[in-house]
Amino acid sequence: MSASSDSQASAFSAAELEFLAEDEIIEIVPNMRMDPLNFVSGDFGPFRPQIATQVPLWLAVALKKRGKCMIRPPEWMAVEKLTQVLEAERDSEKFQPLPFHYVEISRLLFDHAREDIPDVYMVRSLIEDIKDVRFHKIGTGLEIISKERTYALRLKNLSAMEANIVRPFVTSALETFYKLSSPEMIQESDHLSNRQPQVTNRGPRRQLKDR
Repeated sequence: MSASSDSQASAFSAAELEFLAEDEIIEIVPNMRMDPLNFVSGDFGPFRPQIATQVPLWLAVALKKRGKCMIRPPEWMAVEKLTQVLEAERDSEKFQPLPFHYVEISRLLFDHAREDIPDVYMVRSLIEDIKDVRFHKIGTGLEIISKERTYALRLKNLSAMEANIVRPFVTSALETFYKLSSPEMIQESDHLSNRQPQVTNRGPRRQLKDR
């Protein structure tokens, strides 16, 4: 299998990233009474009406679908917080710290608990703007490494989706740079450049007689 196909195989699908994000912990406010729930990942509850508790996102969505709770959006999804992040992203070349699965978490909440999100349209717009600015930074970074030889690359504060997009290209590019800079490749290149064209000796030339 080629390096490019290996890199593509290592990338996650959007559904797989969403599945991983569902283990993130989030706060809910139940409207029912229920004993603790026991799962392999841990015990959650007990659940009491109007008393906030923390559960995995997948459980919060399941209870929300059954009308058993309200989901409290995480603090980073507040309009004020997102506005600060967006301004910082625009003013700096660095990526601002956000939850690793901020894209997947926000998408799940928009799909299943939009009525629980204050200023939901503004929140959605700000998150889309943040994604656009960060994608532009990623594109600029990839353009730079495509023009320069490098053996390592550090991208701090990338989210799961952003890292998933970057990984195949960066892996393939670094592998190519490494191969081109290997001693064997350099020696072969020097050998080819030092080779002189050989002139075939065809013996003495016959002189033509004047007519």
